[in-house]
Amino acid sequence: MELALAQADLAAEQGEVPVGAVVVCDGELIAVGHNLTIADSDPTGHAEIVALRRAGQQLGNYRLVECDLYVTLEPCVMCVGALVHARINHLYFAADDPKAGAVRSAMRLPSAEHFNHKLDWSGGLMAEPASQMLTEFFRSRRRVRRQALFD
Repeated sequence: MELALAQADLAAEQGEVPVGAVVVCDGELIAVGHNLTIADSDPTGHAEIVALRRAGQQLGNYRLVECDLYVTLEPCVMCVGALVHARINHLYFAADDPKAGAVRSAMRLPSAEHFNHKLDWSGGLMAEPASQMLTEFFRSRRRVRRQALFD
């Protein structure tokens, strides 16, 4: 998760929402990613998707059956769908996302019976530093917006 947090730092430095992800297969780091939605003008540029794409390219396969994904924020609906389609073995996430989290917060997609792959998951791993990073990022953005109103 520390590597995912480092990726989240890179996202924040680029003005992206600070979310980072890594893919590990059989104990080996295969791919990293961080949010690139703004930089790439891509609504699918979430950290999870970026890391999954890179892992698939690295392994030469879109199925990542023996791989685990670590991400700093609970995945959204799009990302959970991608994790299921990739056949990720286990998802580890840090902070819950009460507004858009699709694992246990706003929705509980991994427990949906209609998926053809069961996504195992664990949440809360290093949640405090991940949550703090997100809180500071959005607090800073609100401060900048507020300041712009008075300039």
